[in-house]
Amino acid sequence: MSKNSKVLNLKDKISGNEMDLSLCNLTEVPVRELALFTKATVLDLSCNNITSLPPEFCSLTHLVKVDLSKNQLTSLPDDLGNLASLQHLDLYNNKLSVLPVSFSQLRSLKWLDLKDNPLEAGLAKAAGDCLDEKQCKQCASRVLQHMRAIQDEVDRAREKRLLREKELERKKEAKQREREAREKEARKREKAEQKEKRRKEYNAQVAAVAAREQQKKKSEEKKKKNGQAADKKVVVESAPKPRRSLIGLMFKVLLLLLLGLAGVAAACRLTDLQKEAMCVPVNVAVDDSLSWAREQEGVVRQLVQNLSSAAKEFLESTQASKN
Repeated sequence: MSKNSKVLNLKDKISGNEMDLSLCNLTEVPVRELALFTKATVLDLSCNNITSLPPEFCSLTHLVKVDLSKNQLTSLPDDLGNLASLQHLDLYNNKLSVLPVSFSQLRSLKWLDLKDNPLEAGLAKAAGDCLDEKQCKQCASRVLQHMRAIQDEVDRAREKRLLREKELERKKEAKQREREAREKEARKREKAEQKEKRRKEYNAQVAAVAAREQQKKKSEEKKKKNGQAADKKVVVESAPKPRRSLIGLMFKVLLLLLLGLAGVAAACRLTDLQKEAMCVPVNVAVDDSLSWAREQEGVVRQLVQNLSSAAKEFLESTQASKN
């Protein structure tokens, strides 16, 4: 059956503001088609085989009265409370044990029938017998009160859960901040240690450079002192050299003069120049020198004898003292 034929069939089921879909052997509710008939505020779905209502059923907010009695409903949609205009709800003879928490939001509900459902004890006590109009109105009031209490408990549980989650999140954030603080402190401490290590290395390098400079300075001072001492020694040792050089020069000059005089004397004595006038004084001087030397020969011989006697006596006395 096409969508148009369904619409046509629903049109056949509508009478004024009432849509009668009872005894149609329905297993599901044609929500999309019902949504087209907003003037049908009364919906009769009784005596069918409906096991559940789709979530979209809660969008039929124009409904004022709904009859779902004698079906196979085991649960109602969670957002049933969105049916804000709903005043009359018949759930007689289904398989419901609980109602959705949002049921407490049906503030317009004035009439409710929950007979012949396997309701949980608390809900069954609140629902009562629903044997007449008055009891069904009381059922609506008491069930709404019961569901509001459940809603409050759910809200408190949700609030506690949210508070718990917030507390857990706060603790998690606190732990995260604490961990970040520890990590930051660890990084800070590591940087400080690295800086201290670099500072010590720098100070060690500076100390090493200073030590090398000090050693170099001491070495230079030592070399300088050694150099000054060497210079002084050289000055001290070299000081007599001019005297030696002068004596040697004088000795050389004297030797040259003697050699010269000996040469002149030899020339004047042994050559034909001895008769020359210039050689006469030379020959006289040579003769006088030879005479003086012969005169001194005895004195020298006596002096040598005395020295020999003295040396002999000294040696004998020394040998006697050893014995």
